[in-house]
Amino acid sequence: MPTQKLQDYLDRHEIQYVTISHSPAYTAQRIAELTRIPGKELAKTVIVKIDDKFAMAVLPASRRVNLRHLQESIGADEVTLSSEAEFNELFPDCEVGAMPPFGNLYDMGVYVAEQLTEDDEIAFNAGSHSELVKMSYSDYANLVTPQVVALT
Repeated sequence: MPTQKLQDYLDRHEIQYVTISHSPAYTAQRIAELTRIPGKELAKTVIVKIDDKFAMAVLPASRRVNLRHLQESIGADEVTLSSEAEFNELFPDCEVGAMPPFGNLYDMGVYVAEQLTEDDEIAFNAGSHSELVKMSYSDYANLVTPQVVALT
């Protein structure tokens, strides 16, 4: 089951979604393999600090975040990767590193890689290392209103 916060939010907005259970996996690429979801359609959430403020960078599992591209895209002075120790407390309802890409639920900005907008659906960790949520990208974009930028 997705985190209660995420499930309540999706249900309150009458969003259609499916949950996909899988054996525990800790990397986006491994999750893509287990669930047979192409890495370009599985979104991973990377927590970054943009000018000392936490934000989510959401990109395909098959890609790596390019901090310089993000920094240039948004005109920030500094963008750095955050360690799990730095952001763990921000997601008390999630297993470490399995937070869903809904920054609006955690009071932080969301930056989505252009590549994720090309598919009809998006799948992502639902707060644990053994479950995904899959939903339409347009519903995701309408709920989260992420800024689409060059991330990879």
